[in-house]
Amino acid sequence: MPLMGTKEMFKKAYEGGYAIGAFNVNNMEIVQGITEAAAELKSPIILQASAGARRYAKQSYLVHLVEAALEVNDIPVALHLDHGPDFETCKDCIDGGFSSVMIDGSKYAFDENIELTKKVVEYAHARGVVVEAELGKLAGIEDDVNVAAKDASYTQPDEVEEFVTRTGVDSLAIAIGTSHGAYKFTPEQCTRNADGVLVPPELRFDILEEITRRLPEFPIVLHGASSVVPSYVKIINENGGKLKDAVGIPEEQLRRAAKSAVCKINIDSDLRLGMTAGIRRHMAEHPDHFDPRQYLGDGRALVKEIVAHKIHTVLGSEGKADEVMALYNANK
Repeated sequence: MPLMGTKEMFKKAYEGGYAIGAFNVNNMEIVQGITEAAAELKSPIILQASAGARRYAKQSYLVHLVEAALEVNDIPVALHLDHGPDFETCKDCIDGGFSSVMIDGSKYAFDENIELTKKVVEYAHARGVVVEAELGKLAGIEDDVNVAAKDASYTQPDEVEEFVTRTGVDSLAIAIGTSHGAYKFTPEQCTRNADGVLVPPELRFDILEEITRRLPEFPIVLHGASSVVPSYVKIINENGGKLKDAVGIPEEQLRRAAKSAVCKINIDSDLRLGMTAGIRRHMAEHPDHFDPRQYLGDGRALVKEIVAHKIHTVLGSEGKADEVMALYNANK
């Protein structure tokens, strides 16, 4: 199956009340875990690389890993640049085989963000590549993205129409209370349930609903949407880890978002937690092992487990591969 953009994915997701999972990739095992789960559940997916992933694995390796996954898994896959910081990075990925890029100009003033985004859109569209942009700032830390809570800001609904019209962007990442990393909220921002577990504040669905009203049928993206699954945090902590008060976005809130205009949900931290949980548990149970295939294999298995759960329970994209592929073929 060929590498594709996200237009057909998002059209079907919007119409069907589900979202496409955008899973960050850093190495072979993570690519394998994600794509094997998606293939078994017949789900379209987005594989995305951050600036940190491109430095760690090198862009050529990542592109060829995704191409290899396409050879053995018959599902629709898009290869996406996550948080492109500037035009040059986006251009490099477009020229290097990515089918989708994100230009993140959210750190700039409104007009500067528009100018940068429009430049990327013009270059990308001329080469058949789709573009995501961001309006509003998400708090948290993920690779090169580091925004203090005091500097985070919700997306302003009264800006979205002008932004989309002037840039020609294909999808828009918004800030409604999600956050990057495994520590999405401080304990002070949360309440605690009867078991003492942190309960985060609810996402700003009122903002999402107003943006949807102003941008009908336009695909919206949620970044920082890992749930920081407690069971994997527990495995890590039971095997030498020290993740205290790590908390993410409740899955029921993400499912609610997926049923609305949110067509793409980014998941990175949960994959890191799964990989680490599998490796830590394996090393604790088998202190004599030194073959990387043994412990990385266990990490890969938990990545696959997490992705399957997200597709089935959170995203709602199970069994949607054929309808996406049919639309893609019809539009060729």
